[in-house]
Amino acid sequence: MTSRLSDGVLVVDKPTGPTSFDVVRRIKRAAHIKRIGHGGTLDPLASGVLPICVGEGTKLAAFLLDADKEYEFTLRFGVETDTYDAQGAVTARHDPSVVEEGHVRGALAAFTGRIDQTPPIYSALKRDGRPLYAYARAGDTVEIAPRAVTVHALDLTSFDGPDAVGLRVRCSKGTYVRSLAFDLGRRLGVGAHVTALRRTRSGPFASAAALPLDAVLAALAAGGPLPVIAPADALPHLPRCSVDAVATRLLEQGKRLPWDALEGAPPATAPEALRVRVVRPDGRLLAVAEPRADGTVKTLRVFGPMSVADPTKSTESAGIR
Repeated sequence: MTSRLSDGVLVVDKPTGPTSFDVVRRIKRAAHIKRIGHGGTLDPLASGVLPICVGEGTKLAAFLLDADKEYEFTLRFGVETDTYDAQGAVTARHDPSVVEEGHVRGALAAFTGRIDQTPPIYSALKRDGRPLYAYARAGDTVEIAPRAVTVHALDLTSFDGPDAVGLRVRCSKGTYVRSLAFDLGRRLGVGAHVTALRRTRSGPFASAAALPLDAVLAALAAGGPLPVIAPADALPHLPRCSVDAVATRLLEQGKRLPWDALEGAPPATAPEALRVRVVRPDGRLLAVAEPRADGTVKTLRVFGPMSVADPTKSTESAGIR
């Protein structure tokens, strides 16, 4: 007997080793569904919170990718690798004995706030349609432009010598922890690489609510229930608005609707009105929307009324396999 997953988001605690797509494929195969994806890539070395989007929940993926993330990681000073982590080939060695706890604490301020960061060459970021790691594996040289990211907080959590330094970071989308470690090592003049990485939060989803992958697969095989978060509850940071049956049909049909027809919506001129979640009369998610300049509702994604993932449909969107 195999369990069917409801539409929404299943929060998985990814183990080290598999890629994020490996996790998606294993759940897809175990649950016999096609519409499934994830809400933010984790490197094979990394563990932790991986939101798995199911059925109509796959339409949430783009909004989950935009969310802030939190990570705990350890790094080793004195050794640089081509991947900026322990899985790469060593490219440089330096004597790290000069690095003390105070030096690390003093250097962290330079990596908080809005900063420019160069992604690692071994990353899935695409250039001309190809991931950067493909260029790296082929031995091709690629110029990678720095990108602006925001590091909200970067804290030292432990210092057991330069070989074992623990940090915690809360950051915007697009931030590479491996690049943070590499740049910190360069700033201290001894190099560094990540030795362990765990995502403790992705948007509203925290590790305390994440299920180990093995437990998810076992529950699917046994036909047991799984705590899938309904689409209407998966974006709690967005104001919740409701509409009546007539307005529901208008939005489903792509027709214009006045912004003030959304019950509970902030004024269209307010900054917090940039994006809201709109629910049907029965409480299920209808759309993620924002106001147009003319005062009408612009739907960013419209969600169907399904409550159980339909295994006969598939999607080709990025991040959804």
